Amino acid sequence: MNTFGTKFRLTTFGESHGNAIGGVLDGVPAGLKIDLDFIQKELNKRKPGGKFATSRKESDKIEILSGVFEGLSTGMPIGLIIYNENQKSKDYENVKNIFRPGHADFTYFHKFGIRDYRGGGRSSARESAIRVAGGAIAQLLLNELSIEICSGIYSVGKVNHNTNLEDDFNKLDFKFVENSEIFSLYPNLENEFKNEILKAKKSHDSIGGSVGTIIKNLPIGLGEVLYEKFDAKISEAMMGINAVKAVEIGSGVFASEKKGSQNNDFINKNGFLSNNSGGVLGGLTSGQDVIIKTHFKPTPSIFLKEKTIDIFGNEKICELKGRHDPCVAVRGSVVATAMARLVVADMLILNLSSKLDNIKKIYNL
Repeated sequence: MNTFGTKFRLTTFGESHGNAIGGVLDGVPAGLKIDLDFIQKELNKRKPGGKFATSRKESDKIEILSGVFEGLSTGMPIGLIIYNENQKSKDYENVKNIFRPGHADFTYFHKFGIRDYRGGGRSSARESAIRVAGGAIAQLLLNELSIEICSGIYSVGKVNHNTNLEDDFNKLDFKFVENSEIFSLYPNLENEFKNEILKAKKSHDSIGGSVGTIIKNLPIGLGEVLYEKFDAKISEAMMGINAVKAVEIGSGVFASEKKGSQNNDFINKNGFLSNNSGGVLGGLTSGQDVIIKTHFKPTPSIFLKEKTIDIFGNEKICELKGRHDPCVAVRGSVVATAMARLVVADMLILNLSSKLDNIKKIYNL
């Protein structure tokens, strides 16, 4: 499937080395002010360039094709497109019949029977730029309700706090993320994070990392109680990002080490006394901050000799060329924010029909 969301739906198209990538965002309410400068600013955070990302040169200039008139959404599908400007397909000629270890080449070929070797084709993280654009429009809607979402680098390799995410997030100033070259959540760890990334890059390797995301000012009750639970949809959204291998909410894996008396969030007349649940109870938002940790594997594109096979089953040595991120989690943090925005916007719209009173208010009954 190439569509995400139930009512607020983003469908994307395009490949890494095709003419363009694009999407259609459906379900945006009419009358929303569409701030193109804000959308472009969000895309600029994700675009390639710099020593901590691929050197591929793309302006990632967004064009809106439909669904907006005189700066306002019309209620019609919003068409989005970004033209690719700096493809170097020749960099992949030497691996066109080889399965690159850690990539989707092997599974895509066996599923579809076609080998698009140009940078991974549809499986490339290039597609995520459209998710960022769609997420930016979602944030314009969330701004109307004062809902804030921020993500940043929580760890790189083994450099991290190794503590409960809730304990860390209570101490964070998210303004630092905006001014960090690698979107670090921690001023005291930023240089260590950078050193880990550059060390991997210099050795022609890559390094994994994790991203922390916080969602603030959510109303109580977002989510559907069984098969569209808020935490399930968040997990699905994050797991759908290229290179993500695990997602934690609240205490995450630490919850499996606790007793119920340690993990339950006690309540007094002033509210919850802790947030081990990560802001979700029974699949519904509790009104607390939603806290998420998303784990990215090392970028599979590395410049070392690797054992593999070709499409004919012959053993080969893979030696990559091209331009690749040494730590995909860095730009992945921008995509994590976008996916959280899309989930929240969708859940807000779905929640409108949860009570009869809500429907009556809409129709002035």
